[in-house]
Amino acid sequence: MKVGLLFNGQGSQKAGMGQDLYDNLPTFKAYIDKASDILGYDLVAVFNDEEKISQTKWAQPAIVAFDAALAACLVEAGLTNVVAALGLSLGEYPALVANGMLTFDQAIALVKDRGQYMQKVGDKNPGKMVAVLDDNQDMIVETITDLQAKGLEVYPANFNTFAQLVIGGKEADVDAAVEALTKAGVKKQVPLPVSGAFHTPLLTEAATKMASRFEGESFAEAKFPVFSNTTKDVFSKDALADTLEKQIVSPTYFAHCLQNMVDLGVDTLIEIGPGVTLSKFARKVAPKEVARYSATDFESFEKVAALIKEG
Repeated sequence: MKVGLLFNGQGSQKAGMGQDLYDNLPTFKAYIDKASDILGYDLVAVFNDEEKISQTKWAQPAIVAFDAALAACLVEAGLTNVVAALGLSLGEYPALVANGMLTFDQAIALVKDRGQYMQKVGDKNPGKMVAVLDDNQDMIVETITDLQAKGLEVYPANFNTFAQLVIGGKEADVDAAVEALTKAGVKKQVPLPVSGAFHTPLLTEAATKMASRFEGESFAEAKFPVFSNTTKDVFSKDALADTLEKQIVSPTYFAHCLQNMVDLGVDTLIEIGPGVTLSKFARKVAPKEVARYSATDFESFEKVAALIKEG
């Protein structure tokens, strides 16, 4: 079994997440308690607060702590044969904890500030995001480029699969893009419940602040490769801070990274986090023979842990 790990990002969170893991897995509890100490507030209370868990500044540390803690529990259960990992946007932070480039403490502290920066910019400069479901992504990008040439602030944001591209930008400009894409023949477009136009230049102020935040941070060598959504290539120690800064305002190429990871010989994908969206994306990208599992709660964790023990 050659394992590829997939780490959830923002949007996977939900009220009540992690409570059964916290109650049943001492290692998970220890990590979450440690995160609470670093953050200065009770993270379990945030897990169970429907209002807070939906807000960027609270959700980002919560998701990273959840993902990283659950990954540590899988390692404790015997997970060793990891070929590579991939996180969706924010999910890159727990992926980099799992491969040793970031410490858990470091990731939680960084993401606490990242979430606050992004929340502030989103409140001040709100945007809109829409998932465009069509396999002619060259046409979608060309249409968006034409609108940009006319002065509209709308951008390709997330290449989730080879048939799903999320666009984002100013609300009126995204609406204009939706109209243009409909005229171009796109049949289905779905508005997303987000608080800002993530992975677009509308978040430039947050990216600039993260650049300053990374000053003085040091990183370790990787135990296994983690693919960057931004570059489509493996994270390097020397460029890690620069890549994570650019990630905030750059498109994510999850589908391309997943294909690159499968090309390394991965035959089993394990999704880690409170949601199952990445497994759904993987169904559209990875070959059918690549097995897919998700660890989202205590019940599913036990199933994945049993699979690991079976080898």
